[in-house]
Amino acid sequence: MATISALQSSFTSLSISSDSSFLGQRLHSPISLSAASPVKLFEKNPCLIVFAKLKRWERKKCKPNSLPILHKMHVKFGDTVKVISGRDKGKIGEVTKIFTHNSTIVIKDVNLKTKHMKSREEGEPGQIVKIEAPIHSSNVMLYSKEKEVVSRVGHKVLEDGQKVRYLIKTGELIDTVEKWKQLKEAKDKENTQVAVASAS
Repeated sequence: MATISALQSSFTSLSISSDSSFLGQRLHSPISLSAASPVKLFEKNPCLIVFAKLKRWERKKCKPNSLPILHKMHVKFGDTVKVISGRDKGKIGEVTKIFTHNSTIVIKDVNLKTKHMKSREEGEPGQIVKIEAPIHSSNVMLYSKEKEVVSRVGHKVLEDGQKVRYLIKTGELIDTVEKWKQLKEAKDKENTQVAVASAS
């Protein structure tokens, strides 16, 4: 106890001034240790509040409920597209899924990732499967199978008042009634196959 009290008394008597040195280096204290009121100290050295500015590409416009504003994409479900940048540049495929919240799409047999699946039941072995990962919609362009060229998309209104998309380079219509009927039939057929497989 005596040693602790001696140490405390020595610490209280110790005072650091601007002229004192510690291990051969001069100590420069930015605030003088005089008995000044905290208000005066704050006036001399005010706190600096730094506002971090987001980069232009990091800013996202939001709705009043803080959800991001969704932007319309130039591609839709069932479109044939060609990848114009990235690892799978040059590949052609059909759009199978669309995620509007972050403007990404899933293309059949493009951007394949390896996934390790655990066994769900005892005795069943685990497996390694390839899944199609989403890519950003800005990395693809619409593709014409007839002319075998990529093109930007345009919009026009037909004589019957229907608004359709078309390929600017070839003039080919993308949104046709026959195409949407084929897509709907294919989707219904796939759903029935899944239902039959799950029932058996």
